Amino acid sequence: MKRPLVGTLVTVVLGAATLVGTVGTAHAADSKAEAVSKAAAVDFAGAVALSNCSGSVVRMPTSQENDPALVMSNGHCLEGGMPGAGEVIVDQPSSRSFTLLDKSAGEAGTIRAAKVAYATMTDTDVSLYETGATYAEIEQRYGIKPLELATEHPAQGASISVVSGYWKKIYSCRIDGFVPTLKEGDWTWKDSVRYTPECKTIGGTSGSPVIDTASGKVAAINNTGNESGGRCTVNNPCEVDENGNVTVHKGINYAQQTYGIPKCFGVGNKLDLNAEGCALPKPSASRR
Repeated sequence: MKRPLVGTLVTVVLGAATLVGTVGTAHAADSKAEAVSKAAAVDFAGAVALSNCSGSVVRMPTSQENDPALVMSNGHCLEGGMPGAGEVIVDQPSSRSFTLLDKSAGEAGTIRAAKVAYATMTDTDVSLYETGATYAEIEQRYGIKPLELATEHPAQGASISVVSGYWKKIYSCRIDGFVPTLKEGDWTWKDSVRYTPECKTIGGTSGSPVIDTASGKVAAINNTGNESGGRCTVNNPCEVDENGNVTVHKGINYAQQTYGIPKCFGVGNKLDLNAEGCALPKPSASRR
């Protein structure tokens, strides 16, 4: 997990993309310059700071301007504590506040949750808050538009930017690959994103949107990393492949994909876990 802990900053390492151009090759230099330009286009508009994590105001491709705005962060960033393995939270009242940032990381204002629409640490690590303001009201009041969730699986090697509202810092990275199963303590996540190792972040980046710099859309949500080389323990996730082989990458960090989330939200940004194509875990009757 990558939120600040009591008296301690949890170290987070996201893979930064290092583009190595061949010396004297104009084409490689041009490609590098183009990649830097794209990364520089990502700013803080729409990012939020939570009391212990980062997050962002997000919209689905079908969201309308008068729909209640959604704020996305990690499940492990919930104000009530981390959900247990297998636990799914829906429609839980919340009055949590979020500090909304403008494109230059200035504090544009404060928005407040009305409820936790959805949260879990099973298969993924996400929380989605429904706020008391619409997208139109937020834009009119603060001049900020939401970030849009992508609907396609991200690509290996894609250039990304991780935008931390908590630290007001952007980390530019690449997707190194995908992990069939990522285990950390009691939790298990599926098809996680692994970053290249160059980009180093710190505790508080949990919940940061991971933006594909080519499309400008949110491809994943930043959530954990292996700090000390431990095997499948808290703050030391391990990778498990299709054959059950366990691999540990000390200093390597991960995110959870978000492309499937839009299938679970319908008209009015309302959660519908029974919608066609929705694969988010459902709550059991005893845990609702």
